Amino acid sequence: MIERYYEEVAPGYGQRFTVDTVLCDIQTEHQHLMIFDHCHFGRVMVLDGILQSTRQDEFIYHEMMAHVPLFAHGHAKRVLIIGGGDGGTLREVLRHKTSTHVTLVEIDGLLLDACREYLPQHHRGAFEDPRTRLLIQDGIRFVKESAESFDVIIIDSTDPVGPGKVLFTEAFYAACRRCLAPGGVLVTQNGVAFFQLEEVTSTARSLSRVFEDFGFYSAAVPTYIGGIMAFGWASDDPGLRAISPDILKTRYAAAGISTGYYTPHIHRAAFVLPRYVQAAIDTKSGFISTF
Repeated sequence: MIERYYEEVAPGYGQRFTVDTVLCDIQTEHQHLMIFDHCHFGRVMVLDGILQSTRQDEFIYHEMMAHVPLFAHGHAKRVLIIGGGDGGTLREVLRHKTSTHVTLVEIDGLLLDACREYLPQHHRGAFEDPRTRLLIQDGIRFVKESAESFDVIIIDSTDPVGPGKVLFTEAFYAACRRCLAPGGVLVTQNGVAFFQLEEVTSTARSLSRVFEDFGFYSAAVPTYIGGIMAFGWASDDPGLRAISPDILKTRYAAAGISTGYYTPHIHRAAFVLPRYVQAAIDTKSGFISTF
């Protein structure tokens, strides 16, 4: 019986959870999946030994993945989510009345089935929404071959290991751009910046070669330990990244969405990054800490 889950974030440093009940412990075609209950964080999902999401704090990550690009865009109708098999980002996207067609492309069908069963508070019925189209296939293949265009593309991926590795390449971002409608927005998951700064700088190099405008924003998610979580941003419209607070407030009020983390003020502030992160992005190379 598994009694403890331990994740090493850096040599000699990590986080540990007691395991109350193991609900799912399987090896899929693509990765090892475990879902268990924890006394404080509730239901916890782990892929290949890396914590992905918990019931207690998932709203922070999923709100920032969805609402930042959707409120910045303002009238996104067609949204593509690559990854996101737990359904949390899909749930938040569907809260926008403007989202009339939402496609979720997930490579791992067994993961999707397990999340349907064991993470109901993540998806809250989003998979059954008539606006949702679920596709079990490779995300990079989809964006390379699809003839469709999308107003917003959200890359809700794992870290760049296993099946998620290809979702951090310049070729993938270029394929995403060909699927973006004019004025569209791409957002990506880019890890905890303090420990995964190379992931941020690598994405910065790739996005800068593909898009007219790129940047990063952040959020503090307790179980993504070690500092702020970074999200990549790219568009052919630089104005969307600097959209005015008044417009954001108007759109937020009109949407009638109640959020636990996201606000128009958080939206604007999230693009202000710590100096060590901004320095690494500006030089598009590794940043060596001197403290």
